Amino acid sequence: MQAAQAAIPLAELKLATFSTAASDSESWPFAVTRCTPTIGAEIEGVDLGQPLDDATYRALRRALLKFKVLFFRDQKITPAQHVAAARRFGELEVHPMFPHHPDHPELVVFGRDGTRRGTENIYHSDVSWREIPSMGSMLRCLTCPEVGGDTIWVNMAAAYANLPDDVKVRIARLKAVHDAMPLFGQTLTPEAYTQVRKDYPPMVHPVVRTHPETGEKILYVNEAFTMHLANYSDENPFRIGSDFRYGEMELLQFLMRQAAAPEYQVRLRWKPDTIALWDNRSTQHYAVQDYFPEPRHMNRATIIGNRPV
Repeated sequence: MQAAQAAIPLAELKLATFSTAASDSESWPFAVTRCTPTIGAEIEGVDLGQPLDDATYRALRRALLKFKVLFFRDQKITPAQHVAAARRFGELEVHPMFPHHPDHPELVVFGRDGTRRGTENIYHSDVSWREIPSMGSMLRCLTCPEVGGDTIWVNMAAAYANLPDDVKVRIARLKAVHDAMPLFGQTLTPEAYTQVRKDYPPMVHPVVRTHPETGEKILYVNEAFTMHLANYSDENPFRIGSDFRYGEMELLQFLMRQAAAPEYQVRLRWKPDTIALWDNRSTQHYAVQDYFPEPRHMNRATIIGNRPV
């Protein structure tokens, strides 16, 4: 198994958190087309079906840190090649609740065959309910509608950077509880629910995490898995008994709504053999459910990250 590569020093990245400045002058060993001023780039000249040499890998990782999500078209690769390409960026997880590819448990299988609508249409960061959430994900489109079924990604470093200063002060030391069960638990039998609840208890993560490679501050709460603020009353004195609870809910809702701002977003129109690679530490995403009853099938490999700090 190929070992994950060392993090690239911040000095090599020359990142801007929320800027419309052009980046075309930066040198890349492949073609880079920016999608929006804030997030996203389409990459040409890389075949993910072939082993990535060190120079290409390092450049892709640098691009991932800079643009947050990378798009690759016409990647006619096998499931084994998908796993190998994702593993170049780190060790891969086996998701405990989603179905897996029969030959490659590292690949999550997403599929809608027209019998029921999807439930992924909510802004979220993958597996934020884990003690160690993911570093990133590589999602490949197998089949999709001619129109519909887009995915939106959000730059949550930009969302944090653009918060009012007084809000940044309020949330600087706050922590939030992340839990998988409100979303995934509804599909489990009582016996399975008990076991999964035992294996994956709620986790507490900082509301503002620091990116381990770039040093960026990131707003780290999401609609799908963030349940409440763990220490709101410790940081915010209240006037009457229930006052702190309303304040907590209002603040958390305000923070979650930041992901919906189009200024922080990029939207991908899928085609078969398109691959998206994103930094799950600094982004959220939303799968648009506008294609029912058309079929849509995807495979995803998820790269293990680090404990948020």
